[in-house]
Amino acid sequence: MTARPIIIDCDPGQDDAINLLLAFSSPEALKILGITTVAGNVPLNLTERNARLMCDIAGRHDAPVFAGCDRPLERELLTAEKIHGKTGIDGVDLVAPRQPLEAQHAVAFIVETLRAAEVNSITLVPTGPLTNIAAAIETDRTILDKVQEIVLMGGAMREGGNQSPSAEFNILVDPQAADIVFRCGRPITAIGLDVTHQVLGTPQRRDRIRAIDNDVARATVGMLDFFDRYDTAKYGSLGAPLHDPCTVAYLLAPELFKGKHCNVSVEIHSELTMGHTAVDFWHVTDRPRNALWMHSIDADGFFELLVNRLDRFSHA
Repeated sequence: MTARPIIIDCDPGQDDAINLLLAFSSPEALKILGITTVAGNVPLNLTERNARLMCDIAGRHDAPVFAGCDRPLERELLTAEKIHGKTGIDGVDLVAPRQPLEAQHAVAFIVETLRAAEVNSITLVPTGPLTNIAAAIETDRTILDKVQEIVLMGGAMREGGNQSPSAEFNILVDPQAADIVFRCGRPITAIGLDVTHQVLGTPQRRDRIRAIDNDVARATVGMLDFFDRYDTAKYGSLGAPLHDPCTVAYLLAPELFKGKHCNVSVEIHSELTMGHTAVDFWHVTDRPRNALWMHSIDADGFFELLVNRLDRFSHA
């Protein structure tokens, strides 16, 4: 099997960090061309550091890390330290990362990499605000035909919003960027709260990871134990949802997911519903079906995948 070339665009965040570790576990399936970081869960200086720490923890220094946009295209930056802690990855012991930060700006890296690629050859995997991806598109729209697919975490339909009554965090942070991406014309797989709220890190599931004897699993369960405290109190659930790892899980095991081709439009005008993802699930308009909107997941299958892939680091 030929590994699929991907660029992961992220704002770590515990769930972004675990998504990176899951991606690192599967080099036979995923060729990580680069990791680009954006301001989101925490400011940019922390997201790029956190991504580099995950490279160290996984022992994967072959994927370069780039810092990108430090604020949304038009709005003030909204961050989420109340959820992720001051570091963004509370639950992990912080040390200075050995993995270097590349000098090139993340947007320039995305544009340069896509320009040099074959048509329909690279998958973009954004798990934070879509600022870097939108900025790359606006820089050079000719890169779009090089994109095979955009697999993103963002948005909500039946689950409403987690940052406002009607908007999911990643989309709300930069709705103008999300609007550009959803209108870009390339295949999009959107994994929002409708799916991620089904994937809960219950105590029993965390204990399975805790039983794995390697540094990656220990970092993962440490982050999950911290991450658990906010969402379980907010939702009254048995564990916090693992939002971002659903993107890489989809690339590795798409059979775990169920979706429907829909039009997804992003609200960019009303402050009341700013960042809302209007999903035309029942095709009541004639707007083009621009995204595969995921609505269901085999949560037990997801955790089987995660546990099995994290265990690989015990035998590296």
